[in-house]
Amino acid sequence: MNLKKLLERQHYELVGRHSAVKICEWTKQSMRNEGFCYKQKFYGINSHRCIQMTPALNYCSNSCIFCWRPLEYNYGIKIKKEDSPKKIVDKCIEAQVWKLAGFGGTDKSDKKKLAESKKPMHFAISLSGEPTVYSKLKELIKEINKRGMTSFVVTNGMFPNKLKGLNPTQLYISINAPNKKLYKKICAPVFKDCWKRLLKSLKVMKGLKTRRTLRITLIKNLNMIEPENYAKLIKIAAPDFVEVKSYMWVGASQKRLNIKNMPLHNEVKEFAKKIGKHCGYKIFDEKKESRVVLLMTKDLKTRKIKF
Repeated sequence: MNLKKLLERQHYELVGRHSAVKICEWTKQSMRNEGFCYKQKFYGINSHRCIQMTPALNYCSNSCIFCWRPLEYNYGIKIKKEDSPKKIVDKCIEAQVWKLAGFGGTDKSDKKKLAESKKPMHFAISLSGEPTVYSKLKELIKEINKRGMTSFVVTNGMFPNKLKGLNPTQLYISINAPNKKLYKKICAPVFKDCWKRLLKSLKVMKGLKTRRTLRITLIKNLNMIEPENYAKLIKIAAPDFVEVKSYMWVGASQKRLNIKNMPLHNEVKEFAKKIGKHCGYKIFDEKKESRVVLLMTKDLKTRKIKF
């Protein structure tokens, strides 16, 4: 099966040459008033007005063992012909509205949310691939900001120089191992100096003016070790937030990992506490359904974004 057909079967909506939108399960639940994403609980991002997208579909420097995408389709780290930021934003909004239109045909849908969903307010730039591979990421964020929307960008930190001057509403760096050896095993990066690149990105992050978050994805029986070394990484970046969350046994990762690699919420919470003891961060929020906790040094009154 070719990649396009595979992605369409997985309900991706391809946008232009190298971008895509996929309706998040939490967005669907929110439309039916059955639940919402942890980003809504932690930061005030309305799930029914959030576009989950990528400007670098299947372009990535890493082949993480826990990734939901099929790793055999990795296109590398260079997009040859790039679409304009304006085209990507326009087409992503168009795709999101079209994909959600079906909710108008069921009585289970919240009609007010359906109407609001036609005017998205947030771009979650994290769906698949590494967003910093797209060379116009800064301009893409500016285009989003210009329209009065917010943006969260999730990066693996392998391109530290591209983070300089990057100004999304909130920037994430994923730190999925406490040491270099385990990082190489879990993330399978193309760069031999991957750990050096990650450390540099954490240092760059510390100097950025935007909201800053570190994300740790916990895989039971693999990376739930050395909490003191995770804490050392956190100290380098000094982020506003640290999200500690469970690996989820979904997509292509089911071929590489076992359902037993998915820690329970209480296990995530206990390990997060161990990390916090070494760096001064404490749990201020959690969402059991998502198996995620939020660590901060103090409860920031401004953490929930006002629209």
